Amino acid sequence: MRCIVDSAPGPSPAAPLVPSPRAFYLRNFHPRDIPRIALIVADALREHYEPSLYLSLSQQWPEGFLVAQDRMAEPQGFLLGVNQTPGEGRILMFAVDREWRNLHLGRALMLEFLRRSRARGLARVTLEVRVGNRTAIRFYTRFGFTVTDRLHAYYSDGESGYQMTLDL
Repeated sequence: MRCIVDSAPGPSPAAPLVPSPRAFYLRNFHPRDIPRIALIVADALREHYEPSLYLSLSQQWPEGFLVAQDRMAEPQGFLLGVNQTPGEGRILMFAVDREWRNLHLGRALMLEFLRRSRARGLARVTLEVRVGNRTAIRFYTRFGFTVTDRLHAYYSDGESGYQMTLDL
């Protein structure tokens, strides 16, 4: 796969990071992404949110809402981060379509989000993850996140979660 990061809106993408026939590009969220992102959320996160939620959260820190799109401009993954507490970023949602997993798309989203968080002067990033999602927990641990709390019955289906933190 190939990843191209476009940190600011513009007509042309940046240079490729990893050569591959299955290219993806990182960009900021656009409202037209909502239907596809909602499908990814329903499948990967097993949650359902009102479309207006994505819009309102995107306005809080527009650069914190990253989308990974394929060559046809179809979102295949995203990371929605906010900065509601001084010095702290929070990853609210992070998911990749099943067909695009294990292709470094999630890694590229996380690296870019952490880069943007540091550029914003944030001191740490937090997130929540289902206790049963061992794959995600391993993924976050590889970036240096550590479990800092257990959140009982945190998710809408009653599953507990872990809060994980990374000091930048």
